Amino acid sequence: MRIAAFLLSMGLASAACAETIHFTTEDYPPYNFREGGEYRGVGYEQTVGLMKYVKADYTIEMMPWARALSLAESEKMYCVFTTAHIAERDKRFRWIEPLAIDRNVMIANRASGIKPRSIEEARQYTVGTQRNDYTQDLLERNGFPKIDLATDLKLTFKKLMSGRIDLMPISEKYYEDLKAEGNAIDALFILSEQKFSIACNIDFPKALIGEMQAGLDKLVADGTQKAIFQKYRMPTGN
Repeated sequence: MRIAAFLLSMGLASAACAETIHFTTEDYPPYNFREGGEYRGVGYEQTVGLMKYVKADYTIEMMPWARALSLAESEKMYCVFTTAHIAERDKRFRWIEPLAIDRNVMIANRASGIKPRSIEEARQYTVGTQRNDYTQDLLERNGFPKIDLATDLKLTFKKLMSGRIDLMPISEKYYEDLKAEGNAIDALFILSEQKFSIACNIDFPKALIGEMQAGLDKLVADGTQKAIFQKYRMPTGN
């Protein structure tokens, strides 16, 4: 009986490992983006790196964030990155982390002259973000009455620069990159700090979650994660 049970468990494990893992992500520099027809970024490179330690085939596809998140929540073998691990999402997914720790800042078009310095002062303005992003949850939880939702972050940024919205929450690193490109924007205050992770479907095989987490842990331990951070000019914590 014990042998039969052992063989059954081995068979189930093999079946799990035989399934293809489907990763979804969005265009959100420096975490995930396209350059020269290829995927790059802090989240992307770590995902590819940790999968070297996992006995499973995988795919990675970039798409609008709402669809990327929805697939990971509805399809068993799907995972999405780079995903903010916030309380509202905690029990909806299985997690591999951390890919990074980042702060979210509220930004404004410098030409607008809008300069709120707190959540309370910012509530009077129209704030834009992308649909189903964790910042939508943040804004709703903090009582922002005028939230403008777009399909992706780049469209929201275009709205900010054209005056169609007043404010926009964004990753601190993405803000720094946009400013370095010559965009006349200002960070007004810190909205939140969060852990970025890989979020997998709640029914995703636990054995694969363990392998993936072990793979990420190796990237942290051998200095690969730190090297990736340095490559994309992100703080390393040291």
